[in-house]
Amino acid sequence: MGKVLIIGCGGVASVAIHKCCQNSAVFEEICIASRTKAKCDALKEKLEPTTKTKITTAEVDANDVQALIALIESVSPDVVLNLALPYQDLTIMDACLATKTHYVDTANYEPEDTAKFEYKWQWAYRERFEKAGITALLGSGFDPGVTGVFSAYALKHYFDEIHYIDILDCNAGDHGYPFATNFNPEINIREVSAKGSYWENGHWVETEPMEIKRVYNFPEIGEKDMYLLHHEELESLALNIPGIKRIRFFMTFGQSYLTHLKCLENVGMTSIEPIDFEGHKIVPLQFLKAVLPDPSSLGPRTKGKTNIGCIFQGKKDGQDRVHYIYNVCDHQECYREVGSQAVAYTTGVPAMIGAMMLLTGRWNTPGVHNIEEFDPDPFMEALNRWGLPWKESAAPDLVD
Repeated sequence: MGKVLIIGCGGVASVAIHKCCQNSAVFEEICIASRTKAKCDALKEKLEPTTKTKITTAEVDANDVQALIALIESVSPDVVLNLALPYQDLTIMDACLATKTHYVDTANYEPEDTAKFEYKWQWAYRERFEKAGITALLGSGFDPGVTGVFSAYALKHYFDEIHYIDILDCNAGDHGYPFATNFNPEINIREVSAKGSYWENGHWVETEPMEIKRVYNFPEIGEKDMYLLHHEELESLALNIPGIKRIRFFMTFGQSYLTHLKCLENVGMTSIEPIDFEGHKIVPLQFLKAVLPDPSSLGPRTKGKTNIGCIFQGKKDGQDRVHYIYNVCDHQECYREVGSQAVAYTTGVPAMIGAMMLLTGRWNTPGVHNIEEFDPDPFMEALNRWGLPWKESAAPDLVD
């Protein structure tokens, strides 16, 4: 069908690239590009004997717009799949605009110097992408991503209007380390250290970090402690799902993680403010990232499951209705298939599917769009086919 340029070669990118190579009827050619070309070359060497997809590699600095433009012009992809850091979303979007190339990412732009998780910077590109006749698909991971597709699917098939959405993200995997993060440590720690918030009755309600705790009995996992966080899909769903009165996001954390995180916060290691160290400026959180285990190394040692989904409450034909759509993913099954743990898998698979939606023309509306703005049915079908089958319940436990 076409060609995709994939920027990034970390854990999530590795899963997405594996999946593109499994789906060679659509992904006829991919180019893997990152700051460290050797990583791209190693993955290419591993995958080439197993796929009909043509694989090339390149070196690029995703902070350099001109270098990105030159690469895109050289590769001539139909779609750019951004699996680099969220700090680099805007430079890659600028390059896509300059070359009139479709764009897909998995997480909203974050300024490197402040813990702000908002879509406003990327939504500001709407008119320019529309005029250029190209599509930017924002947040094609799991959360954000599949949670938005679940919401659109629930609205299309089960509700006339949705009043309440609770997004529940449970990782019951055990990697054996006292403290490690299952995705980029810098992004993970910034997210959980920030103030929480939820959308209710047309405005944001802010909470202290990890202030609100609930216990939930997750299907196939059991009871886990979960905490209310701010998450970017709350912002887009509040705009795109009619009838919404409240949206909340909860994520599970074990006590060991929370204890270590609190100690690190107390000594300033989670700060994003630069400090002087032996004549050099360093950011404590970036230094911490360098000494923590690489999330991509956790695959062989992580056991257990994830459960991510949405509980919806609303109306259908004038009657109250509740519906729960979720996915359960096994860390070791993911590792056996693609050499990765389930957190990277649940983000990498939807990234491939989002690129496929644009590449095949199933989703093709110029402008900047969040994932729930499109027809959810082909994406839901693809989840079942490519490794993230979803389950449903019409009588789930509700969150207080």
